[in-house]
Amino acid sequence: QVQLVESGGGLVQAGGSLRLSCVASGGTFSTYALGWFRQAPGKEREFVASINWSAGNKWYANSVKGRFTISRDNAKNTVYLQMNSLKPEDTAVYFCNADSRIGTVLAGGGYWGKGTLVTVSS
Repeated sequence: QVQLVESGGGLVQAGGSLRLSCVASGGTFSTYALGWFRQAPGKEREFVASINWSAGNKWYANSVKGRFTISRDNAKNTVYLQMNSLKPEDTAVYFCNADSRIGTVLAGGGYWGKGTLVTVSS
């Protein structure tokens, strides 16, 4: 069983930056693919970014490409989401997920954290 705990959310002005963290416990972190999803009020959860076990491959939603960067530190059992040039439409609860298979992570499966709220003011 893998437990995931997100942090780093908060209130930021448009154009600002935040870095989200997701710390994992249980399982073998270095073998897991990891992802970030978000859910805005009244909307479905949507894919943001994902990274494979070796960090050799990364995927991004078109809406965040060039602004967000996903990375991982296997020594700290942590995956990060650096968010720059934030927009009001980035306001959402951000969740991380993990699974041994990248396909499962990209499809929105696997283990989930409880999320961290990001609010971007205009």
